[in-house]
Amino acid sequence: MTLEQKVGQFFFPAVFINDSEEHIQQMESLIKKYNIGGLTFFHSRASAATNYESNKKIEFNDDSAIRLQELIVRYQKCASTPLLMSIDAEWGLAMRVEKTPQYPYAITLGALPQSEIDLVYQVGKQIGLDLKSVGIHYNLAPLADINNNPNNPVIGYRSFGEDKIKVANFAIAYLQGLNDAGVLGCLKHFPGHGNTSVDSHLGLPVLQESREELMENELVPFIEGIKNNVDSIMIGHLAVPSWNENQNTSATLSKNIIETLLRKQLGYQGLIISDALNMHSVSKLYEKKGQLEWEAFHAGNDVLCFAENVAEGIDEIVKNASLERINASFERIMQCKEKVGILAIDNQIDINKKVDFDFNKTFDLNYKIAQQSVTTLIDSDNTNSIFESHKRNNLAKVSFYKEANNYFFDALASELPSSSFSYTIQDGNLETLKNQLDAFETVLVALFVPKAKPLHNFEIEDSVLHFLSELVQNKNCFVYTFGNPYALQIIPNLKKAKGLVHTYQDFKEFQEITAEQLLNNDKSKGTLPVKINLL
Repeated sequence: MTLEQKVGQFFFPAVFINDSEEHIQQMESLIKKYNIGGLTFFHSRASAATNYESNKKIEFNDDSAIRLQELIVRYQKCASTPLLMSIDAEWGLAMRVEKTPQYPYAITLGALPQSEIDLVYQVGKQIGLDLKSVGIHYNLAPLADINNNPNNPVIGYRSFGEDKIKVANFAIAYLQGLNDAGVLGCLKHFPGHGNTSVDSHLGLPVLQESREELMENELVPFIEGIKNNVDSIMIGHLAVPSWNENQNTSATLSKNIIETLLRKQLGYQGLIISDALNMHSVSKLYEKKGQLEWEAFHAGNDVLCFAENVAEGIDEIVKNASLERINASFERIMQCKEKVGILAIDNQIDINKKVDFDFNKTFDLNYKIAQQSVTTLIDSDNTNSIFESHKRNNLAKVSFYKEANNYFFDALASELPSSSFSYTIQDGNLETLKNQLDAFETVLVALFVPKAKPLHNFEIEDSVLHFLSELVQNKNCFVYTFGNPYALQIIPNLKKAKGLVHTYQDFKEFQEITAEQLLNNDKSKGTLPVKINLL
């Protein structure tokens, strides 16, 4: 290869599954002309994280998985050097592609007992097999971030929790599963994005910990990953003044953090990839096209993810970088491509082979995870009390943000038939609901937290929070919550509930297991992976 072609391998521009033919042809030209190393797939331009504030409408496409496979075949045909296809699939292809298997969030896995770590491995392996079936060999997951800040707007449910040892062990198990499926993994976001309160898609978070504090906490999962030969590490867009001469420079652009800390002090020799270079915390720093790409490479990144200025970036790197440094990054990328076999064998997938996911296997795995992760926070012999109220015709069920005919209530119906009510944004009336519940002394509440991210109180309305507060104070209230556990600490007086059980997903299998445990009075096995302060 020429020097320019070697440098082209460092670039992983974004591609969009649901894109126009014009954009697809532009990417084909880019691949042919610049010998780029790989692609990073997203659902659509409207779904890109930096578009959250633009109100662009996401148009869903049930054929996205087929389209993804077809695009991979099409793009590989353009490449003189096989492309390393990557995607951000932390909880499976469903994170980016509709109608594909979805596995639990990392926070759900973090609720599992340490003894059930094999379930984390199985999740990693199944995700890897799903990715490989469509032609992807590089998953930009899992997170090694320790989530010790309840106000974190972007990490939260994507982290295994706040126990550094558990985060390390579970991240490594997930990585091993990916590897055993023939897929590369990636620990992110070095040196740790958990204790931040700014979304790096939109601004620059600052990690204020000292070097010693980082070594004792945030860096632990990365150190363990390095010991276990992690394929790659992603650098986060966050400032770490203690490692950067007290400057608020993004880690992605800091030689001190990448070369000095990660390479020299921690001894990491594997592939280093930047977080997406279109993110606002870095994308607006340089007016000159290609300057950001050069600065990110100069700081120590081997792969430039979501690089938007390929031609100019190649020119800047060729002009400024040493031959030794270019060859070192080139060799690391080629070693990864060799590991997944795309250099040694025909890398084309069979376009005539229908994309066929094993949804039954996914359901079975999720079912096992549900059995081990449901968590009791307030226990007052729920089942006996609820059944006693039922015998006296004093039990009502009420669902928030899902209709009353949800999987949870349906699974309870045969043994706990009772009046059921619901509140949804579309047709809810809290005053009417209050009047309906006046006749009952015991209320079984199912709260389906509307959003996983904490913005705007997880989209739980203030009126609903007030209603729930009144309910737990004035009724014998047994509360079952489904979603991000951090939502629990915004409900006033929740600790006055007679019983409180938390389930981390609202999947059918999770709702049914929660109902089964209620009916059988089974002791739940999950533990909160993060600290929750009930009001």
